[in-house]
Parts: sequence; C-alpha cells; structure tokens
Amino acid sequence: MSIRPWVVVEAPDGRGLRRVTVGRDTVGSVWSPRDLRKLLDRLGYGDVDLEDPVSVCWRGGGSGTWPDRAWRRRTAMVVMAAGLLASMILNVAIGWPDASGALTFAQRITGALFVLSGVVQGAGVLLAFDHGGRREHRSSGAVVLLGAVIALATDSLLILLWLEEKEFTPYLLAFVPLWCWSIWALGVLIPEKPWKGLPHPKKFAAGVFATALLTAVSLAYSTLFQPAMAPMRFSLKAEFGRAWVDRSQSFLQVPLKLSVKNTGDVSVYVIVNDFSVYGRTASYSGEGDPSAEPWKESFATRNEEAERYVDRLSYHRVSSARFYEPGDVLEAGQEDVREHVFQIPRNVPYDLLHVDLQFTYMRKDRGRIDVEHFKQAHASWQHPRYRCRAARCPADTLAFHGRVRHNNNLVNVTRRPMYVTAFWSPTRTPVYSVSAFHFTGGWIDYSEEERDLGKFDISTRYADAELSVAELLHAISAGPL
Repeated sequence: MSIRPWVVVEAPDGRGLRRVTVGRDTVGSVWSPRDLRKLLDRLGYGDVDLEDPVSVCWRGGGSGTWPDRAWRRRTAMVVMAAGLLASMILNVAIGWPDASGALTFAQRITGALFVLSGVVQGAGVLLAFDHGGRREHRSSGAVVLLGAVIALATDSLLILLWLEEKEFTPYLLAFVPLWCWSIWALGVLIPEKPWKGLPHPKKFAAGVFATALLTAVSLAYSTLFQPAMAPMRFSLKAEFGRAWVDRSQSFLQVPLKLSVKNTGDVSVYVIVNDFSVYGRTASYSGEGDPSAEPWKESFATRNEEAERYVDRLSYHRVSSARFYEPGDVLEAGQEDVREHVFQIPRNVPYDLLHVDLQFTYMRKDRGRIDVEHFKQAHASWQHPRYRCRAARCPADTLAFHGRVRHNNNLVNVTRRPMYVTAFWSPTRTPVYSVSAFHFTGGWIDYSEEERDLGKFDISTRYADAELSVAELLHAISAGPL
C-alpha cells in the first residue's frame, strides 16, 4: 500500500496565495513559509518537517515558491480601504443635510440614497481587508467593487455640477482625487471578476444599475429638472387713519395701518423691509388756464408722475421704520398687522402725504439662511467693516449678513460659499445682495449678484397709499365724528 502525504500545499493562485489541506480537509491559505508554520502550529502539527516529502506535498512549486509581494498587496489593500472610507464620509456629508432637513420629499429621498450609498461603502471598507487578504467571504470583492462604482458615479456627478460654474470649493479637493481613485480601483477590481463567486449575481447587477440610476436622477434633479413651483402671493396694504392734534406741541399725530399676508403655499424668509412716509411739496402754476404750458417740469423731476399745473415735485422723508426684522420667517397663510403713529407740524408745508411699504423675501423652498447670524444688526458707525459699499447707501446704515445655502446640498458642495447681505437706513431705500462677498475686502460684483438673486428667487413686493393734507386738516377742524 502506498503512503500518501497528509499535508498538501497547493500551487499559488494569481495573487501568490497557496491553499493548504490536511487529509481531505482544507484548513486555510498561506502567503509564506512563516504563515504555513503558524497554521500548522495552531492545528497542533508544529513538529512537521516542511522539507519531508512523506509529511508535506508541494504542488505547483516547492517550499521556496512564494510569489506574493506583501508590501504591494498590503499597500493596495490600504489604499482601497482608505478610498472607500473617504468616499463614505463625503457621501454621508452630502446626503445627511438633505435626508434630515430638506423641505421636499424628493430632496429627502435623494439625501437618504446618498447616506445609504455611504453605508454600502462603509461595509466595503471592512471587507476590503478580507478581499486583499485570504478572501474568506465570497461577497467581499463584489461589495468593494460596488463601493468603487458608487464612488465613480457620485464623484462624476459632482464634477459635472462643478463644471457649470467652475468656482473653488473645499470639496473640490475631495471629489476630484476620489474620482481618480475610483478609476484606479475599478481597473484593479474588474479584471478579477469578483462577482463570479456570488450566489445571486443578477441581484448584484441590479444594485450596480440602481447606483447608475441614482446618479442620473440626482443629476437631473440638481441641474436639468426645474420643479413647478407654487406661485408666491402676498397681500400688502397701507392706509392712513384719522389724525389728531397734540395740543401741547402743536403737532399732528397721524396713524398708519400696515398689513402683510402670505396668501401663498410657501413660507419665506424676510431679507429686508421698510415702510417710509413722505411729505410732498410742489409749485402750482397756470391757475386753471388751459393754455398754460402742459405738464411743466413735474415729469422731469419725478418721471413716474406728471401733472399739468404742478411742477417741482419734491418728496421729504418724514418717518421710516421696519415692519419685520431681517431673518424673520413668514409662514404660509400668516398675516401680520402693525399700527404706527408719526408726527408732523400742524403748519406743515406739504400738500400730500405718501407711504411706501416694501417687503423683500426669499422662498424657503429655494434656500436656507443662517438666521442666527443674519438677524444680528451691525451698525456701520460702530463697525466700519460692515459699511455699505454700494454708491446709493448712506454712511449710517445697519448691516445684516449671513450664509445662504441651496436646499439641494449637491449644489452647495460644488459652489463657493454664498452670503445674503442687507442694508437698512432710515434715510434711503434698502439695499440687498446675494453673492460671495463676505466683508473680507473687495467689492460686490453686481453682475453676478443679479444672477444669484435669481437662483434663490429673491423678490420684492410693494404697497403704497396717499393722503391729502388738506383733507387731513379739514377732518381735524370738523372735530370728532
């Protein structure tokens, strides 16, 4: 009867790993004689002579055939795991804000899918060490491959979005190197065909297809698809009340009632607002003569008004205040009313009183404002850094400044930081902007500002009212009703 060796070391595979059997049982795989000795020691065969052909059979190479390049294999394994870990962190950082706080269901789903893809890549990080080692789990290579496909898809999406504006963002230093890493990883993994060992290769293919579909949907939603937005509707009213005489001061106290109602379906942020009362002075001429020179100079001095017998129209600001604080939120259906009383001398030289109410807002479904910082008022005379740089701003203003973000975080990570700025002064019309300007030097590029205002759908609504001073004085002289 022939004697058959009971320890068999098989020929090295493509990576240099040699399978070991004892009798009819496979007990493991080894990379080197040292690994083989450790394996036999664990099995209780530490005294086996590796050079004894009676005890050990070497197939496909003797005891000196060990083609494994440990440093190369371990380096590749670490790089593979590091790339998956970095990609996981990036995907979760992108998806979590939308998954947890987006206003629309579609944005939440997109964010959740990015978080889920990060979870898959996290599993790939753990299995990358098994795939680079002895491959005890048949699915390890497929999971690592899926993580690399996800990285390629998401990083390609981010690069496409970035190419639209080509603005520097710190995330650029992450997704561009990760895109290069994903190309390298696929070049290493695909020739190995890790899906062959899976029990359900069709499900794996479906997972890869779902990843590609996620990328396509995200790209369409972020750049191509413009959702049909509900129109914004506001009801703004301004009206004068009946004036009273302050007998101790010879002043008229004129009440003013203002109201703002959001009659639409979308909540808004208040960017800046103002209501100002003006007194009008004018020169009268012609005395009713129809042959008098028509329109005189009224149209030249204030081109939205023209009167035949009135010229040299001049408006003087009497009172100015804010209805809301910048950063306040006006919910859908919310209505606010304010009553304000201003004083003018009884012998006032004005012929008309005029009130302007303006309200500038940003839709909450188009962006998010860092309200905590935006609500802080910075007086330009106390903080010169916050002085208004627009030519139409007076020196004494209140500045409001805060970060503004798109509701889709995919866009945020591929764009430079944006800030919303508003200036309010009791003597001038409010000024506002959305740009990369952050009071760190330089000037606002107003050509870019107009484009950015459109991205966040920032608009202004107006209301006004007029009152004849003659009517006001007549009502006072007639006494209480």
